[in-house]
Amino acid sequence: MGGLENGATYNQNSVPSTNKTGLSPDSIINLDQGDPTLFEPYWRKMGDKCTLVIGGCDLMSYFSDIGNICWFLQPQLGDAIKGLHRAVGNAVTDGRHFVVGTGSTQLFMAAIYALSSPSASHPVSLVAAAPYYSGYKDQAEFLRSGLYKWEGDARTFDKDGPYIEVVTSPNNPDGAIREAVVNLGEGKLVYDLAYYWPQYTPITHPLDHDIMLFTFSKCTGHAGSRIGWALVKDREVARKMTEYMQISSIGVSKESQLRAAKILGVLSEGCQNLGTAASENFFEYSHRIMRERWESLQNVVKNSKIFSLPRFPQDHCNFTGKYTDSNPAFAWLHSKEDIDWESLLREHKIIGRSGEKFGADQKYVRISMFSPPEAFTLFLERLSAIIDITNGNVVGG
Repeated sequence: MGGLENGATYNQNSVPSTNKTGLSPDSIINLDQGDPTLFEPYWRKMGDKCTLVIGGCDLMSYFSDIGNICWFLQPQLGDAIKGLHRAVGNAVTDGRHFVVGTGSTQLFMAAIYALSSPSASHPVSLVAAAPYYSGYKDQAEFLRSGLYKWEGDARTFDKDGPYIEVVTSPNNPDGAIREAVVNLGEGKLVYDLAYYWPQYTPITHPLDHDIMLFTFSKCTGHAGSRIGWALVKDREVARKMTEYMQISSIGVSKESQLRAAKILGVLSEGCQNLGTAASENFFEYSHRIMRERWESLQNVVKNSKIFSLPRFPQDHCNFTGKYTDSNPAFAWLHSKEDIDWESLLREHKIIGRSGEKFGADQKYVRISMFSPPEAFTLFLERLSAIIDITNGNVVGG
């Protein structure tokens, strides 16, 4: 998950990720938000391949497929999701129930609702290994539900009784590949796989978990469509997730679903020519963009005496058939000195998100790698200046 989460709001004085104008030396660069519009040039190049015409009399009913557990799921979207996972090889879809949501944020809430018990004497504990996605805590505590309670870091959780562990892999904020941490008897798992796509990480095998969450926004960059989907093994869990969606929003926009189906279909078609001269594959394009950004950032940070980035070993990607690098959607910058990263960046007109919001400390900061090219270039220039200053302040530097 990612985006305008954790209480973030649009600020007209900062640089939104859709900004097309030139930046001045005094511009504020907002790298707090995971808004993936840097992929827009690819989809503009696709032209009418992704165009969808909807008539005024179309899609007027609440219902899409009355025989399906998720009765508001458009069949075209279900087919497109299945086809894409088959083409990429990142998740098992056979024997699964598909539940569509307004982004994976709504699906996360639906999942913890479905895994909770209204008859329990105490709320079920909800945990995630730190550093965890900053939105989980806010989402879990927003409605002050008696069904579940946020308990923080899974690594230190030791309470008896039922619990739900959220496993984010690759992880937001640090890009690490994750497995479950808690190993107690009454646990249930939700896998948030928003970034398990070839542009961010090698696809080593199709994942096969009870509940797997994906989002259109991080797969293709179409965050504005607000489409996510869950692959669910258990029929009753899928039914309860659908019940949550029915109560909270009475389904999901059909227009958004059909647009997502159209674009996912184009994406799957592009996978057929992977590695050939005729290939226009989105994953090749987006992987190249992400790799170039990471190489540029690593070249700047390597000059620092106190700042560092996580290291990611290459792994074999079954999708590309090659050994590839991880290029996470966010950079998890660390300082070995006691530096308040968020405040330091703000002094240089850069907005990041403090590690404290992810269950870590202020010596960490999360930086979005999704910013427009001009903003990213300016960020690198300012970060280089910060490194020069801090290197000069190191004893013996």
